[in-house]
Order: sequence, then C-alpha cells, then structure tokens
Amino acid sequence: QGQLRASGGGSVQPGGSLSLSCAASGYLQRRYCIGWFRQPPGKPREGVATIYGGGGSPNYADSVKGRFTISQDSAKNTLYLQMNNLKPEDTAMYYCATVEDWIKCPPLIPEFFGMWGQGTQVTVSS
Repeated sequence: QGQLRASGGGSVQPGGSLSLSCAASGYLQRRYCIGWFRQPPGKPREGVATIYGGGGSPNYADSVKGRFTISQDSAKNTLYLQMNNLKPEDTAMYYCATVEDWIKCPPLIPEFFGMWGQGTQVTVSS
C-alpha cells in the first residue's frame, strides 16, 4: 500500500514564498496523476495543481497560475510545490493526492483522487 507524506508548510507574510514536498513510497506506476489540493478554513477542499507521472504540462487552478509551480522528481518519488507571492487567501491545509490508471490527469477535482497524504498547514498573514 502506498503512502504520501507532505511537508514544508509554515507561516509566512504576504508576498513571501514556501516550498512544499510530498514523498511517495510503496508504489507509483507510470499511469498516475499526482497533485496538490488545499482546504481553507471553513471551506471545501479544492484543487491547486496536478502533474502526470508520464510527463506533460501541469494543470493549475486559476487562483495560483503564475505564482505556484508544481514539479516532480521521479527518481526520488517526490512531488514539489513552489509557492511564490503568497496571499492571505492561500491560507489552508495543503494535501498531496494521487490517482492511478489514467492516461492523463483528471480535472482538478478532489473526488477523482483516491490516495491522500496527511496535510501540511500553510498560513499567510501579516
């Protein structure tokens, strides 16, 4: 059974940067999609960015385009999220998640993703 472990959250002022990591162990075949999701306080979980294991262009939520960058190191089975120019509305619990046996990434909707790691908190405030 695979596991995902997210890390790298913290507190930062508006305009600052943080980098999240998600270590995957136990599986990850080629036909998988992996990504980042977040749940702001009192709101439902939402998609942030996804990337396909076999390569291809990442998918981003409109709210983070131009500020966040998703990447992966397949050799290390690690997913990253570089977050720049952070805003207070980026405050949320961030999760990594994956789904297998897709020929491309599904839409940025949490219900498509079946394996989740524990979250890491990101707080943006002055």
